[in-house]
Amino acid sequence: MSAPPAQAVSGAAPDGEASRTTGTWPDDTAPAPLAPRARLLPALGAVYRAQLSRARVARIPLLFVATFQSVGIMIMMRGVVHGGTEARSVVSGASVLVVAFVALNLLAQYFGRLRADGGLDHYATLPVPPAAVVLGAAAAYASFTVPGALATALIGGVLFHLPMAHLWVLAAVIPLSGAALSGLGAALGLLAPRQEIATLCGQLGMSAALLLGVLPPGGLPTAIGYARDLLPSTYGVEALTRSFDARPDWLTVGADLGVCAAVGVLSLTVATWAYRRAVGR
Repeated sequence: MSAPPAQAVSGAAPDGEASRTTGTWPDDTAPAPLAPRARLLPALGAVYRAQLSRARVARIPLLFVATFQSVGIMIMMRGVVHGGTEARSVVSGASVLVVAFVALNLLAQYFGRLRADGGLDHYATLPVPPAAVVLGAAAAYASFTVPGALATALIGGVLFHLPMAHLWVLAAVIPLSGAALSGLGAALGLLAPRQEIATLCGQLGMSAALLLGVLPPGGLPTAIGYARDLLPSTYGVEALTRSFDARPDWLTVGADLGVCAAVGVLSLTVATWAYRRAVGR
């Protein structure tokens, strides 16, 4: 007769049975704890660098297109506008148009494609805050607009013989307008039910920035003027326009930049909410 198992004699249960009855796991099969969620600023930097390196090759040709488009518009307007406030408005609007083309139009298409192709699932698995994804992508796309906007402003200043002593204001106009337009573009791409609608919304937004930003506001109808006031990039255009004056009204310039910054915070907040909504569906 064979001897009974030691577990039967001692009354001990097998490891698996013990874990089932006591609710504990053996040491070698215990689930590993999840990694802590990354903080906002380090996650934002990581997403920004990843987006910048990924979009560098694909977006640089489009940046040239945006710059050539704005320069071409200024050359056409040169035959109609010869100087004064209208010339300053044309140059400022064309410079901010570069930001609108990349930050609004292309970002709307990018998030619309991510939502349609399921690419948002990749970001949802990363331990990063939703705000870091939206802000990182928006900052990367806005960064591509710096050379084009600067080149457009310089060429326009030479073309219309404008004083450029205060062109450093562009260093504030580009990021603030870029934040407002990037947030709007991301929100449009994330809220659009279809990729084609996101592309259409981005194109319409860029067309609005073209018509309402480049055309001098003095001759616009009253209703169009109200629509111009609702466009986020308008206040960046106004701030840059005033910087071409011989003696700029810095208080008004600061107020325009403050409105642009407030709209940027609001639009990026809406884009973050839209990202959470799109990932949760």
